[in-house]
Amino acid sequence: MWDRPDILNRVTDLLLALALGLVVYGAMHVVVRQPVFSLREVRVTGMLAHVNGEELAAVISRELKGNFFTVDLAAIRAALERIGWVKTARLRRQWPDRLDILLEEQVPIARWGGSALVNQQGEIFEAPFAGELPMFVGPRESAKEIAIQYEYFRRILATIGAMPEQVQVSPRRAWQIRLAGGPTIELGREQIEARLSRFVASYPRTLGRLGRRIDYVDLRYANGFAVRVPELQSQRTEPRKRRTVQGQGRT
Repeated sequence: MWDRPDILNRVTDLLLALALGLVVYGAMHVVVRQPVFSLREVRVTGMLAHVNGEELAAVISRELKGNFFTVDLAAIRAALERIGWVKTARLRRQWPDRLDILLEEQVPIARWGGSALVNQQGEIFEAPFAGELPMFVGPRESAKEIAIQYEYFRRILATIGAMPEQVQVSPRRAWQIRLAGGPTIELGREQIEARLSRFVASYPRTLGRLGRRIDYVDLRYANGFAVRVPELQSQRTEPRKRRTVQGQGRT
């Protein structure tokens, strides 16, 4: 090799380029850590109705380490998305000294269990909420399916002035709806949308004219449905008293 000047020249050029790269890297490593590149502003935007401002500020303050170049955006995003009401967080550096954070908040459509909520995508999340929401009941993996069916139930029942208060699906896939201030509707496991559609279509000329409180409707019939009226159950006919005739005995 020593008698090949062309090879020696290429090796020399390679070593010089490597040394120059190391020098540049070291210089940049020092420069980007200078105070002149410190983050001086954090801007948070988004349609926020439930995110607690103090909790949000505490998370940002705890995770905001480094400067404009060295701040760990992935770590901050992960910490923000652990806040119950935060669905997604998007972060972007804005030259020369600002960090922009765009938050998307969870939109709850129902309750799940004791303290959990369900969002529009059928995802379960934990967050404090004191407002009125319907209840979803079923296996945890069915939350998305219940959310989809709930939207259909809500729209079709609104045509008769009814609102689902609870939607339940059993482990065997049997569906049940409890209406706000109204009956529980048993849909069964098959053709649940068709059954509910037939019920809604017939409601104005059947139960809508009944004028009595109904606490249960069973739609699991091919050509009709069964109802339970508490008022009729309580009106039981008293048994007739047996008339007794007493005669005078001879002495």
